[in-house]
Amino acid sequence: MASKIIYAAVAVAGIALASGAAWWYQKPKAPGANPSPTAARPAAAGGSGKPVTVEAAKVEVVRLVDDAQAVGSLRSRRSVVLRPEVSGRITQLNFIDGQRVRKGQVLVQFDDQLPLAQVQQSQAELSIAQANQKRNQELVAQNFVSQRSLDESAANLQVAQAKLSLAKATAARLKIVAPFDGIVGIRVVNPGDYLKDGADIVNIEDIDALFVDFRLPERFQSKVKRGQTAVLDIDALPGRRFVAQIQAIDPLIDANGRSVGIRGCIDNRQLQLRPGMFARANTVFSVRETARVIPEEAIVPQGNRQFVIKLLDGPDPQTRSTKRVEVKVGIRSPGKVEILEGLEAGDTVVAAGQQRVQRDGTVVSVVQIGERQAGQAIAPAGGAARPASTVNTVAFVPALPGPNPCGVVSVEAPVRGVTPPSRTAPERKPAATRDPA
Repeated sequence: MASKIIYAAVAVAGIALASGAAWWYQKPKAPGANPSPTAARPAAAGGSGKPVTVEAAKVEVVRLVDDAQAVGSLRSRRSVVLRPEVSGRITQLNFIDGQRVRKGQVLVQFDDQLPLAQVQQSQAELSIAQANQKRNQELVAQNFVSQRSLDESAANLQVAQAKLSLAKATAARLKIVAPFDGIVGIRVVNPGDYLKDGADIVNIEDIDALFVDFRLPERFQSKVKRGQTAVLDIDALPGRRFVAQIQAIDPLIDANGRSVGIRGCIDNRQLQLRPGMFARANTVFSVRETARVIPEEAIVPQGNRQFVIKLLDGPDPQTRSTKRVEVKVGIRSPGKVEILEGLEAGDTVVAAGQQRVQRDGTVVSVVQIGERQAGQAIAPAGGAARPASTVNTVAFVPALPGPNPCGVVSVEAPVRGVTPPSRTAPERKPAATRDPA
């Protein structure tokens, strides 16, 4: 019992000693040593302390391209693989691999001896039927035979004509002709081969005009229109660019990738491009010559609203004052964002250190002003930045004179926001004056 009392006394003494030590540690060393309110005031609130340091950038006016980049493949305008409709043995191949052929040219001839013999037989039967029909017509006119005999001979004549047409059609199916103008590929058969119906013989490609098929995200479906242009970079042909005209837009958006299919047409009469090539398509929606841009990190989002911290003149030449401004953004490019409303060219905004500015009127010190360096070009939206010295190293392939094989597609006006071209109203004639009489 005595030991328990001793342990309790020791515990109480320890607690009292710890409380006294804590009180002594927190007690001010000298009365009135508390810092003054002015000294405790943060420098950002306008006190006598050191101003907040931030990085700033100016609003620049640049040429900004509203476009979208995608990858696609080149396809022939018309492509077909020749296949026989009936089985047979090849007797002639009237083309050379890689040769240009014309529409209607006979390319492959199968053994047609039996069908030609059937054609001759049908022609003989037709001659007999025609003679019988003519003879019965004369006899009916003289009342030597009945009308029934004339009707039977007329039916036999029609049957003979049908047999001849069938024999000719069977013989024609043993000749394979070119369905359109193009270039034949590499054949996989030789004269003497026996082919079954549906076997591959050779492919024909019409490459005077090529299609480029690519897909864009669904957010661009309201911007892309028929008649717009797309600039193509071909990895197999570095240093050259081709222009494609958008001819078709798939009305169905892919539910898996949420993208819309686009098809453009390229004038390929110089035969520099081949079907199956890989292409990088850059679809141009619009070009803004005087776009105001700032660094992307200068934007301070709050919910659905966008803000920037604008720098104004400070209390002295070495400092600036801050003001929070709401802006409306437009096109975004890597590292840059377009400002549509809220800022003017030449204004300065905080590019880094926004978290140090708590309220408007904060005095800050600018340690660096981000300016676009010489020789650096603003990248198009959705693309990569390219130095100005390398922009002109890529040359566009000139078009050949004459009609464009892709045809002419007029640019469609957007559904909203664009007024359709005005049409000249027909001249109205003055109304005739009515005679009061």
